[in-house]
Amino acid sequence: MERGAVAQSPLRMCCRSGIGCPVQVVTSANSAFSKSRRLLRRGDFQRVYQLGRRQFTGNMTVFFLRRPQTTQAAGPSGSLRVGFTVGRVLGGAVERNRIKRRMREAVRTSWPASDAPIDVVFQPRKAVLDLPFAVLAGEVARGLQLALERAREPQDEQPIKSGERK
Repeated sequence: MERGAVAQSPLRMCCRSGIGCPVQVVTSANSAFSKSRRLLRRGDFQRVYQLGRRQFTGNMTVFFLRRPQTTQAAGPSGSLRVGFTVGRVLGGAVERNRIKRRMREAVRTSWPASDAPIDVVFQPRKAVLDLPFAVLAGEVARGLQLALERAREPQDEQPIKSGERK
């Protein structure tokens, strides 16, 4: 293959030289993790942290908050939105970006069938880098399921205040 040529096959090589293992490229538009499904604004993240609830799993913390039906701010009001926070404490830019890519793919592959107006923020631990992808996807699916179930329950707890521990 000439340098700069685009492969016509759905399989592409994983390194620039063309030597290496083939990688399946997903090109379906409906399987993409679109912006309407993501939390993008700082205010949305802050609202989830301050007013929402949290669930601890083995390798991540899941924050979630049910959105009021009247909120029309970003995206459809009845859809699930997901965000990620990967701080500098988890490593350099390369490691943090790899964690975010793995988390996005795990969320994309384990997107729940039921849609609810819930904002979910995943805060992974460093161990996510070394987890097999199947384990990571299972844990993300479990976190999403727990968030969907617990967000439907009435919230009897007080909002989490910064600097306050339970």
